[in-house]
Amino acid sequence: MESTFLVKGLIAGFIICIPFGPIGLLCVMRTLTDGKLAGIASVLGASVMDAVYCAVAGLGVSYISSFLNKESMVLRLAGGLILIAMGIKIFFTHPTEKEPETTGHGLLASFGSSFFLMLTNPLAIVVFTATFSALGIGGWEDAYSATAILVAGVFVGSALWAPLLVAGVSFFNPQLTLSQLRLANRTAGVILFGFGIVAIIWAFC
Repeated sequence: MESTFLVKGLIAGFIICIPFGPIGLLCVMRTLTDGKLAGIASVLGASVMDAVYCAVAGLGVSYISSFLNKESMVLRLAGGLILIAMGIKIFFTHPTEKEPETTGHGLLASFGSSFFLMLTNPLAIVVFTATFSALGIGGWEDAYSATAILVAGVFVGSALWAPLLVAGVSFFNPQLTLSQLRLANRTAGVILFGFGIVAIIWAFC
């Protein structure tokens, strides 16, 4: 039974935690501008928050879930502002020919930015709940050991995207010229800025 929870959690994490949208774009740009470790740290930041939301959904922690839903407007506003700030920073980042070096502080910033960006999306709790219901996982709110195994599976499944994404970006990175990298920064900056504006508008809808 426990191995079943682990496998189902891994599958769910790998499928529903695909780093796309602003999170995926942020991870790609971190890899291009700050190096592979920064890209991995960015994916892991989102993966940890995915696991937290999975735990909230699994344990049925109603007061946390209700708080996140009640403060969804504030969270969306915060997410929008973070995306706008990231967009501006990436837009004005100047790529260099030298291999990017990421310090410990840089890794922490990469991890934290995607972690907090994922935090602004409490809708993930609903997604996890619906997914687990579809997978036939029910009545597990008081089964703490099963929930812990499920959460671990979700984290591993989500974290598997880190080496895959970084390897994909690293494969194309050496072929990019400075002008192409500069264009990528400008494009990504504008897109992230646009995501931020949409998030802020959505917060008031």
